[in-house]
Amino acid sequence: MKNEIDGELLNIPEHVAIIMDGNGRWAKKRFLPRNMGHKAGAKVVEQICEDAHNLGIKYLTVYAFSTENWKRSVEEVTGIMNLLRNYLKDCIERASKNNMRVRIIGDKTALDEDIVVSIDELEKKTAGYNGLNFTIALNYGGRDEIRRAVTKLVSDGCKGVISPDDIDERLIGSYLDTWDMPDPDLLIRTSGELRLSNYLIWQLAYTEFYFTDTLWPDFDIEELKNAVRYYNGRDRRYGGVK
Repeated sequence: MKNEIDGELLNIPEHVAIIMDGNGRWAKKRFLPRNMGHKAGAKVVEQICEDAHNLGIKYLTVYAFSTENWKRSVEEVTGIMNLLRNYLKDCIERASKNNMRVRIIGDKTALDEDIVVSIDELEKKTAGYNGLNFTIALNYGGRDEIRRAVTKLVSDGCKGVISPDDIDERLIGSYLDTWDMPDPDLLIRTSGELRLSNYLIWQLAYTEFYFTDTLWPDFDIEELKNAVRYYNGRDRRYGGVK
């Protein structure tokens, strides 16, 4: 889809994935506790959802908490989970106001029961909305997602639901957390890091990558526009020749 941005007619990526990096460094630069950086970063998520929708982006998927993030200090993890609790509750009203569908991907079995209940409530109440499709990757790891998908696939094979001849990329994709979403067109990673950090490693096979030194709490609409402009400069051939 094309849309006009500041006088430029640009192709808008249908699905944008973001690795929101730099909350801790943002706080450290200001002599604040790390969890203050996470709080500031959560506010940015709220604004970027609105900005993405206004630009014409249909799917936005953000990396909130990885399967590896449990290695952080108890204080930091507890702070993130409490922040998440408040965010999930507030998100119902915000999603209703903005006609935004919200989903959570990742392994929910490691989360506290009250968080799982809030996730279920949020997903059910927003399931019928047809604005921005906003997805939060929580206790998510790309390898773990594939492990979980393979486990289900093997189980269905043992039950006779599928046969080895049925297995192709489309079928494998149907067992992933993102089974009903298009693969990301554009990945944005903030804070200057140049790695995927176990994020959507199946889905990002042909995604364009945009890296910025901007710390996530400082990310704004102008940075998002810059990423879209960068995306427009890429020649997406998917292994072919034009």
